[in-house]
Amino acid sequence: MIRCVIIDDEPLALQQMEGYIKKVPYLELVASCQSAVDAKEIIENERVDAMFCDINLPELNGLDFVKSLDNPPMVVFTTAYSEYAVEGFQLNAIDYLLKPFGFEDMKRAAEKIKKRYDALRTLQEVSQIDEDDAIFLKTEYKIVRINISHIRYVEAMSEYLRIYLQDYSRPIIVLLSMKKMEERLPSRLFMRVHRSYIINLKMIREISKNRISLGDDIEVPIGDSYREQFNAYINSKFLTK
Repeated sequence: MIRCVIIDDEPLALQQMEGYIKKVPYLELVASCQSAVDAKEIIENERVDAMFCDINLPELNGLDFVKSLDNPPMVVFTTAYSEYAVEGFQLNAIDYLLKPFGFEDMKRAAEKIKKRYDALRTLQEVSQIDEDDAIFLKTEYKIVRINISHIRYVEAMSEYLRIYLQDYSRPIIVLLSMKKMEERLPSRLFMRVHRSYIINLKMIREISKNRISLGDDIEVPIGDSYREQFNAYINSKFLTK
């Protein structure tokens, strides 16, 4: 599903777009916002793939809002003023809907979003581990290089992964399956301990009941299906008399 946000200060416009989104099977509405300020908080804390954004907004207009985002989602601008079209496309907008518009217009914009989304999904593959013990990941609209040893743990969330790194406050979010990541990470350093978690074995600080502490108040659950393999690893490292 393509997760999207609607931003418009007119309640009737929000209601109309909500109805349109419900008719498009591959779109999932995350939130409807009446200001860019509210939308920014959501985009910074949740996965948002696309947004339908009015340009004439209070406090912060739609164009300036998109410019303010470090990694903006795909955007379709909506407005009653055609003079903004050129600047909108300069911001790499997927489409530009001139009010009033109907469902068919919105559907065409949604299809453009899906086409871009599918293209990114195709490209979003992790590379082979190179001689420097690193992988390359496609995230947002850029490719980043990550040292394998810097990965603390990986968390699955729907079709995406959150990759948590040492000395990095926010996770890197990539469109990738847990199975693909598990295959790429070296088994001597990483282990899947839950259907939603892969951990760096060198990061283990404590083990208590059904949880693994990785330090800094980070705890990861141990899944029943993975317990035997994890216990075997611990036993192989256990120091006794």
